[in-house]
Formats: sequence, C-alpha cells, structure tokens
Amino acid sequence: MASEFDLIARYFTRPARTAALGVGDDAALLRPTPGMELAISADMLVSGQHFFPDDDPEKLGHKALAVNLSDLAAMGALPRWVLLSLALPTADEAWLAGFSRGFLSLAEAFGVELVGGDTTRGPLNISVTILGEVEVGRALRRDAAQVGDDIWVSGELGGAALGLQHLLGQTRLSGPAAAACLSRLHEPIPRVALGRELLGLAHAAIDISDGLLADLGHILEHSQIGARIDLAAVPTAPDLQQLPNLIGACALAGGDDYELCFSAPANHRNRILAAADAVSTRVTRIGVMVPDRGLKVLDEQGNSLALPLTGYDHFGISQPAMGW
Repeated sequence: MASEFDLIARYFTRPARTAALGVGDDAALLRPTPGMELAISADMLVSGQHFFPDDDPEKLGHKALAVNLSDLAAMGALPRWVLLSLALPTADEAWLAGFSRGFLSLAEAFGVELVGGDTTRGPLNISVTILGEVEVGRALRRDAAQVGDDIWVSGELGGAALGLQHLLGQTRLSGPAAAACLSRLHEPIPRVALGRELLGLAHAAIDISDGLLADLGHILEHSQIGARIDLAAVPTAPDLQQLPNLIGACALAGGDDYELCFSAPANHRNRILAAADAVSTRVTRIGVMVPDRGLKVLDEQGNSLALPLTGYDHFGISQPAMGW
C-alpha cells in the first residue's frame, strides 16, 4: 500500500512556478507582488453534509477548488496559491486520481499553484485554503454598499438547488434538465474574471453560496442598510422557470450557485454591462439598496412577498423549504 508521502508525490506534487518554495517542506514560501495585499479564504467540504459519499471524485475535485475561487472572485482578487488538506477513510488511489485531476485541472485553468496541505486517515473531509492578490485598498467588501446602489447578480440562480432536489427525489427532472442542473451543482463556474472587472465599478460584492437572500443579507448587515428586490427581475435557471412554485426555494433561498451578487452606483450601469460583456458573463439588475433596514422582495404589482427560508445554515435548517 502506498504511504502518505507516496500519495502526495504521485497525485499532488507539481514543480513550483510562482512560489519560492512549494510542496515538500514544512511550509511554503510565497512572494506577494509589490503593491498588492493578500486575500485569503478557507472552506471545508464534509461528506454527507456538502456532498454525497459516492459523488464523482473528479467533479468533487473541481468543486472543492471552485468554491474557494468564488470567494476570491467576490473580493475582486486574482487567485495565486492554494493549500489542500484531505481526511480519507482509505488510500483509494482511483478516487485520488480522479479528485486530483479535477482539482488540478481547474487550478491550471485559473493559474493557481498548489503549494502545500496535509493528508490523514478519517471520515472524508476536504479542506482548502486559497490565497489571492488584490490591489491595495481596492478589494470588494461586504461593508461598502451604499443607499441608492443598484443590486446585480451574475448568471442564473436556482439551477444547483433544483439539481439537489432532483438527487434527493423531491423533484423529478427530465434527462437534459437533470444534466444541466447537476452540472451547476457539481461543477460551478467561479466568476473570477468578472470580479476583477468590477474593481472600481462596484461598491460591495459577495458570492452566492448559501442562497441569494442569505448572502445579500450579509451585505446589508455589514453595510447597515436595506434592500428591495423585484422578483420578476431575478434571473432563474431555464428549467426552474417551468416550476414557478419552486422559485422561492431554489432561486432565492437555494445555495451552491456561486454567482456574484454586487452593488454599484446607478451611474455605472453601462460600464457594468460593458465589463460583464468583456468577460462573456451575463449580469442582471434586480433591485436597489434603500435606507430602511431589512430585505423586501416585491411582485410585479409592487407588493411585498412573504419570504421563503433565508438560506442554508450549517447549524440550523439544512434544507430550503419546498415553495413559498
């Protein structure tokens, strides 16, 4: 049986390109770019909590890195280095080959260098720490939204949550619809390029991991303002549009979309659209920041709707409600 160090060497060791010292020593040595500050984020994916034990390991490798890249995208940061720690029930080399292929393929696509981590025996648990760089004083933050800002989201919402409902047997999707939603769930696209384009244009941003209402709520809390959202403007996944009773649960309260929600001055609308077009990403204006605290979702007649559950909570409600 291969040792821990054999597995690291075989599946995760690559020559250092940008790090002064990468995998193989007690710590990595990094050289941040002058004039930049570090943006650092860490996430855990726990078997049975964030993914199913029999999920495709290659797609799981992709997602493990993608959700961390999404955190940097929300800050407008450029990804540079990543550390990966794995707790594994057994040294399953077929699983490790698939996982490392998905993880390192996405790392290569975004120019991220794996510089260290750890492995141990235990219940399947994936822990990733990512480091990026952003120009000093320019990072997008949750506490910088202003009254009168437009509220925007990238992409479409609800597809990942709908895919999860399909897997749980709570909704049945056709073959093509299931494939599209499961792709959104298992292989999210981190909006790093859009985040970089938003520097100097947007005031605040967050990635949508726990649901639009929950994550926008974090911006409101930190910025100490409120928001009004037009439900009809929220861009939903095509397959969700055929299931209007699930829009609240999936598009508003569902997680795992990893799109960006951001606020920007109204006089930047054309520049926002041009920036998004430059990186081939759809963005949609869905509401406005207001002085009164709280979050309202309005129907087409301007009536305030009763909200679904606000989103995923690791220590509270684990699944969004089905419908309003």
